[in-house]
Amino acid sequence: MPELLARSAVRLDAAAADRDDAVRQCGRALVSAGAAEPGYIDAMLDRERTVSTYVGEGVAIPHGTLAGKELVHHDALCVLRFPGGVDWNGERVALCVGIAARGDGHVRILSELAQILLDPDRARMLRETTDADEVIRLLRPDGEEIAQ
Repeated sequence: MPELLARSAVRLDAAAADRDDAVRQCGRALVSAGAAEPGYIDAMLDRERTVSTYVGEGVAIPHGTLAGKELVHHDALCVLRFPGGVDWNGERVALCVGIAARGDGHVRILSELAQILLDPDRARMLRETTDADEVIRLLRPDGEEIAQ
C-alpha cells in the first residue's frame, strides 16, 4: 500500500501567486505522487470556491469535492510550505496540507490533522520547519516509521 505522506510530496520552499495557484500546486503534488488523476485538481478548486479550507494558525487543508473522489487512486497527503505566505480570502497561509482520499478516508485524515493543528506549538513547527523529515515526523501517528 502506498504511504500516506511520501517525502516527494513535501515541498518546503513553494511560492504561489494566490490561493488558487496554491491549491493547484497541492493538486499537482498529489497527482505526481500517483494519488489522483489530474482532474482532481479541478475538484480541489471547486471545493475551495464553495467552502474555504483555511483552518487557522496559518494553515489550509485543500481537498476535493465528493464528486472528485472517483479521481483518487489512494489516500495521500502533500505538504507545501509557502515562506512568503499566500493570501487566503484575507488570511495569511504559510502551510497547505493537501488531501486526496477515497471513500470516507478524508474524515479520518481531517480529524487527525485537526488534532495536530489544535496544538499551536506543533502547528508553528510545521509552518516553520525546513526539514521534510521533521514534517513527516510531526504528521505521522506515534510510533510509525518514516519511509525512506
